[in-house]
Amino acid sequence: MPIIPYGSHSINDDDVDAVVNVLRNEFLTQGQQVPAFEDALCQYTGAKFCTAVNSATSGLHVACLALGVGQGDIIWTSANSFAASANCARYCSADVDFVDIDAKTGNICPDLLAQKLAHAASSEMLPTALIVVHFSGLSCEMKQISKLCAEHNIKIIEDAAHGLGGTYENQPIGCCQYSDLAVLSFHPVKSITSAEGGAILTNQPTLAEKCQLFSKHGITRDIFKFDKASEGDWYYQQLALGFNYRLSDLHAALGRSQLVRVDNFIKKRRIIAERYFDAFKDMPIILPSMESANESAWHLYIVQVEVNKRHDIFSFLRSKDIGVNVHYIPIYKHPYYQSSGFENYSLNNTELYYSRAISLPIFPNLDNASQQRVIETLRHVIL
Repeated sequence: MPIIPYGSHSINDDDVDAVVNVLRNEFLTQGQQVPAFEDALCQYTGAKFCTAVNSATSGLHVACLALGVGQGDIIWTSANSFAASANCARYCSADVDFVDIDAKTGNICPDLLAQKLAHAASSEMLPTALIVVHFSGLSCEMKQISKLCAEHNIKIIEDAAHGLGGTYENQPIGCCQYSDLAVLSFHPVKSITSAEGGAILTNQPTLAEKCQLFSKHGITRDIFKFDKASEGDWYYQQLALGFNYRLSDLHAALGRSQLVRVDNFIKKRRIIAERYFDAFKDMPIILPSMESANESAWHLYIVQVEVNKRHDIFSFLRSKDIGVNVHYIPIYKHPYYQSSGFENYSLNNTELYYSRAISLPIFPNLDNASQQRVIETLRHVIL
């Protein structure tokens, strides 16, 4: 019986043709596909500026650099995320701390954020920036979070790696209405794929210029930014210590082709989520939040089971070739962070969520028969 993964990409002939066309007819890097992809992402999300990069991790790093994050700064984020959400601050020599989540949504809890901000303000330990994570494709409560951060002049980066195709208050995730920057991921299990890749979105021209600079070695060919006259058409200058985070035109061509179908991908994910909700509504498990179910991009569909049964349920599903997963091991539990001052650290809701969570298969090409197999197997082991 074939393994059903928790996530998978969807590639069609148009995607293949787009990549082959670049291979045969265009520059493989620094051609026209990357700016065309960036323009398409701006049109889709409503953000004014976009910088395509080779991964969302690179995008988060560049976003921190664009905000001037450095040694002596503190960055807050969610521990219920992949390590990159915190690592990007450490790359800049900044310190990291975590905000607890809402145990239902898996997102940063605005009330707990408010409490933590009040305490930090009294001890003069406020963060420079907050990196919110739109966990599983459901947007954080950005309006409330933005208001809290504005009171303390705290910048906001959206880790929207799960979020492309989702909405918040009828606006696309990534429009940056309530943030300074937003970062997307195009990893194969995300809303669309460019094989590997990411993008940084912003509405602020100064930040956009910095993102372009830091993602391309810190080098510019813009004569208006030179500190002396150009020596010829070949001339360029390195203005900052940047990185080689460029996206290739091959990757951009694939991403651009995929973006045409993103709404269809999200529609299919939502149908799959609805089938899970209907199948599990009377079972003794905790289902994802339905408050904004029609707004989520449904990157993940996570059920929460009894703590003392999670390991056995997970193992049973895996033994039946159902590739369930757990998202996420709290970032502060990793050895690197344990040895960096978090050895006795704990967040109640984050710990509880982690101890109960199982990610079920959800991806556009998950057929009805395979999903029914997941449903029946989980029902069997639970009931």
